[in-house]
Amino acid sequence: MDMENVHLAEEEDDLYSGYNDYNPTFDSEVSYFNSCRVSPMTAKFPGTAVGARPLGTSFGVSAEILNNSFQYMTCVISGSTFDPLGQSKGPAPPLEAKNEDTLDEKIKIMEKKVNDLIEESCMAHSLGASQLALEKAKEAGRKERALVRQREQSGSADHINLDLTYSVLFNLANQYENNDMYPEALNSYQVIVKNKMFSNAGRLKVNMANIYFKQKNYPKAIKFYRMALDQISNTHKEMRIKIMQNIGVVFVRMGQYSDAITSFEHIMSESPNLTVGYNLILCYYAIGDKERMKKAFQKLICVPLGIAEEDKYIPSNDDTHTNMVIEAIKNDQLHQMERERKALAEKFIMTAAKLIAPAIEPSFAAGFDWCVEMVKSSQYVELANDLEINKAITYLRQKDFNQAVQILKTFEKKDSRVKSAAATNLAALYSLENDYDQADRYADLAMNADRYNPAALINKGNTVFVKQDYEKAAEFYKEAFRNDSSCTEALYNLGLSYKKLNRLEEALDCFLKLHAILRNSAQVMYQVADLYELLEDPQQAIEWLMKLISVTPTDPKVLVKLGELYDSEGDKSQAFQHYYESFRYFPSNIDVIEWLGAYYIETQFCEKAIQYFERATLIQPTQVKWQLMVASCYRRSGNYQKALETYKDIHRKFPENVECLRFLVRLCTDMGLKEVQEYATKLKKVEKMKEIREQSGREGSARGRKEGREGSAGSDSGHSSQGTGTRGERLSAKIRSLPSSHEPYETSSQRELDAPYVDPLGPQMERPKSAARKWQEDDDFADEELGDDLLPE
Repeated sequence: MDMENVHLAEEEDDLYSGYNDYNPTFDSEVSYFNSCRVSPMTAKFPGTAVGARPLGTSFGVSAEILNNSFQYMTCVISGSTFDPLGQSKGPAPPLEAKNEDTLDEKIKIMEKKVNDLIEESCMAHSLGASQLALEKAKEAGRKERALVRQREQSGSADHINLDLTYSVLFNLANQYENNDMYPEALNSYQVIVKNKMFSNAGRLKVNMANIYFKQKNYPKAIKFYRMALDQISNTHKEMRIKIMQNIGVVFVRMGQYSDAITSFEHIMSESPNLTVGYNLILCYYAIGDKERMKKAFQKLICVPLGIAEEDKYIPSNDDTHTNMVIEAIKNDQLHQMERERKALAEKFIMTAAKLIAPAIEPSFAAGFDWCVEMVKSSQYVELANDLEINKAITYLRQKDFNQAVQILKTFEKKDSRVKSAAATNLAALYSLENDYDQADRYADLAMNADRYNPAALINKGNTVFVKQDYEKAAEFYKEAFRNDSSCTEALYNLGLSYKKLNRLEEALDCFLKLHAILRNSAQVMYQVADLYELLEDPQQAIEWLMKLISVTPTDPKVLVKLGELYDSEGDKSQAFQHYYESFRYFPSNIDVIEWLGAYYIETQFCEKAIQYFERATLIQPTQVKWQLMVASCYRRSGNYQKALETYKDIHRKFPENVECLRFLVRLCTDMGLKEVQEYATKLKKVEKMKEIREQSGREGSARGRKEGREGSAGSDSGHSSQGTGTRGERLSAKIRSLPSSHEPYETSSQRELDAPYVDPLGPQMERPKSAARKWQEDDDFADEELGDDLLPE
């Protein structure tokens, strides 16, 4: 290699020197097959806003030369070392730091902050934090206005970011609407709509119309829907259809069914859908047009669903790859959406059929038959059986059980799903009629047709439950719950079964799980409270009953139960409060009335107890004890005259009552009245009659025992029995005219009459705690206090 032609590059030499050196020896010319014409006025370069410039001439080639020829460029290296990467100069200098103090950088930073706030607002709304979303939207609005002012001050108002302004206002309006601040939302939308610089802003009038609809300002809602419809071209067909559908719904709310029908009919002719078809049927039903109801129903069942056939999800036995694909798409989002759309269509058709069936024909049965025929000839042929079952249920609602049973029995030879549904209804029907044998038969039929039918399993469990085989019933309920975890009836009945089996902890677990599903079920809460009481945890029972009261505050039985629990815990004030509330809602409960009267007597307020015992007298006028308690309260409160009048009134109604006569004798004696001798004579006669009655009762019972031992073998004994029976009947008739031996407040023996009588309403500490037995006897006095001079000779 000739070293003379090689020169070392100096540090100050240009590494790229010689690249533009021109050597005419290497000149050559190549012509294009097709000439390329580029106008210098149309070539735009990246980074330029507008305008153009000529093509670059760094290689010594002008733009005009491209029209004819292209010359090769040559690179001549002379006098320098080949070092294209510049490694001999060392590392490249660091990049210059971006200067954030410039106006453009500040504006960019502010724009980024506004965008970030909009995103944070949207994210907060998606998480359910509506208030936070609104605050972020307001902050974004403030920063965007500050950004606009910054641009105006810098003289670059022409470069205002309209897209950012639109995003801020639109998000703010949305967040106002989400927080039910409708006037503020309308103002924000109005700012966008009135600004002509925002393209397609007229569509937001749909949002404004939605707000007016929420405010029930229906005329304005229709006005804005129509304004939006006018500003949307016919190319956006789907959007126009949706707006017209909203207009029809508003007319329905206003009761203008003819106008609504006009909108819905237009949609059904242009782009039919399920919702509009169903609404059209409702409008025809509202105006009572039978023929158009039929036509609308036919249109509804002809609406295309736009979903694939279910056969494509059935795996084949040949292709393994295809089977894997089918398994993967069997429950994907698309298939779920298809199932939901089909379920919605079936719901609309079933509801519409049940609605119009009684209206389109003279009888609902004929109407159902017409609907069934129409459905059988449509794509919803499987709904025909469901309509037949609904026909039977309609008969049940009309109390026509025979027709319902006849229809349901026709399904015994149908496919398994329909057979199971019909048999389930029959089992429930026979259970309501207490025909548990037939109910058991059809429950078995329903289970055999579909073992995974939870309703069939529950009916079977119910028939076993009635036979008191609670273990077996629990097994059926558990199986039903395993097949359908949302079957609350199975869980409730399982808890009842465990309760019957005295497996209280398991029963409590069932009802607590059920409470997590049915938060406001009064029955569930009562069962939980009752189980806690059975488990001897009154505090928990009280807590659950208080929850129950929050759901059913006017249930008198729950209030009584609370009063009983508080009373057993010794909290008389709380017990009184709940007993009083129960009495206020249901003033005819004798137990409550008795407890309240006893409470006032215990607290030495006998005057207040009178009103409760008087009410008990109205409820049970044949029970003398309530009237005796009224008289006793008058006497204890010091109103002897009223007490005497009450006792006299009791004596007129119950002339054979011993206690009433004793108190009359006592009061007349204390008050020095002449009637005392009369009442004392009556008392003596009643006591003698009572003694005869008791003696006859003892003799009759002894004679009965003796005859039972001896039998009735001879004819003489037979005649003797007949004679005795005749005398016994006469004696019984006489005894029946007297108060019975178990009548309240009546003593049963002479020994008790002669004994000193203790006032059961005496000292507080000596009174019994049981309210039910507290007033079985009234005040008495010592018989010897009457004196022999008052008794008749």
